[in-house]
Parts: sequence; structure tokens; C-alpha cells
Amino acid sequence: MAGDNISINFLMERKGIEMKKRMVVRMVLVMLVGLGGAVVFAGLRVENPRLYDLTGKKSIALQQLAGELKKKKIVLVGEHHNNTRHHINQLEVIRALHESGANVAIGMEMFRSDSQKYLDQWVAGEISEKEFEKIYYANWNYNWPLYAPILRYARDYNIPVLGLNVSRKITSQVARSGFQSLSDEQRGKLKDVACRVDKVYMDFIKRAYGAHGHGNMNFEYFCEAQLVWDNIMAINSIEYIRKNPDSTVVVVAGNGHVWKGGIPT
Repeated sequence: MAGDNISINFLMERKGIEMKKRMVVRMVLVMLVGLGGAVVFAGLRVENPRLYDLTGKKSIALQQLAGELKKKKIVLVGEHHNNTRHHINQLEVIRALHESGANVAIGMEMFRSDSQKYLDQWVAGEISEKEFEKIYYANWNYNWPLYAPILRYARDYNIPVLGLNVSRKITSQVARSGFQSLSDEQRGKLKDVACRVDKVYMDFIKRAYGAHGHGNMNFEYFCEAQLVWDNIMAINSIEYIRKNPDSTVVVVAGNGHVWKGGIPT
């Protein structure tokens, strides 16, 4: 497995005020398929955003970078879930890819794969926003306005939205009681996900979530839950690409999942 990590700063102009926000876009190669890594809020559009490539130490226009991202099959963009600016940045990357002519799909940690039919209905305009908001809250706990602009953009431009996640009941059970506590029926929903936590992954989890990110839970079980989460999102993304080889999937997920060691690995 080989890959590039591009660390960038978004320089955004709004009402004459410059806002600078750093994001990390991950691009990873898996089986010779480019895996890489996150938009307009009502009344907020970033005009001509520029990025600062910390590796190359130079400023790059997002439109210029979009051409490079378009060559990748999966583009992962992280977030802090309750940070509005992160979601603004995510939408700008999605928009730039779409406007570059890429066949974009949006993979979201926020939805389970068993909600896919509702996501398809939303994109097709077959259900109202009021109805879809209920489906959103059945999948995710953060406020709808944080993600609504991304989802509205997908509907407006007929961009597929993919539910990447698995039932939270499963990951919660693993976090409490370990992977071995799952029934055969539950494991059958995980698409042959392996759960072998080693020291390297444990160290990654400590860096990503902090030494006490697991609270009072058994740390090894917490790591197993995160590994199940990472694996199933990676598998669901790759399965879509296999079925739609001309597409680019933009994966929207928490920072801890998109770092190397999470979904990319």
C-alpha cells in the first residue's frame, strides 16, 4: 500500500474577511486503485478558494487541485463533526470535483448502508426534506443544518450519496464487550470484516482520539469497535468503485477515520 498525504490550508474570503482553515486531504493507493480523500451553505459561498500545500510549501487554487483529485478513485476529507467550517470546506471540494466533470459520489459516515434506499429516494427527489430529516436523525446525532447543504447539493445535482456505516448497535456492542461477543447474524452484516487489533493500530487510536478517548471502556474493545467502523466504511467505498469504475467517491468522515491507519489502511 502506497500513498500521498496532502495537508492544505483553505484561504476563504467572505465580506472582506479572510478565514484560514486547515484540512487534510488523504489520497491512498490500494490495489492500483487511487484512494484519496471532503460544499455551499445557505448564504455562504467561498469564492476562488486557495489551498496551501504544506508538503510543497506553495499556494494552490482549489480548481487546480481538483484536476489531481479527479484522477483518484476515493477522496477522503475529514472533519470535526460539529465544526461548520469543516463542512463548508467539504462542500467546496465536492463542488470543485463535480464542476471539473468528475462522476462524483458522496460516501458518508453519517448513514448506515441499510438506509441506502432512502438516500437514493432523497437524491431522486422522491421524498421531502421534512421526511428525509427524520431518516437523517435515525442515523446520526449531530444537527441537521451541519450536513443539510451537502445533502441538498447532492439532490440538486443528482449526485449519489452512499451510506457507508454499519448499525451503531454493533459498534457499541463491540466497544462494550468485544468483537467476539457478536452473533453469527451480526457478523454476517459486516461483510467478512476482520478484527485483529495490533499495537500499531492501538497507538494510532491513541493519537487520533487521545489517551482517554475511550472513557471507561476497555481500551482493546474500543479499538476493535473503531477498526470495525473503519473497515466497513472502506469496504463499502471500494465496493461502489468496483461497480462504478468511472466514479470518484468523496468520503465525508471524522478526522480519526480518515487519517492513515483508519479507513485508508
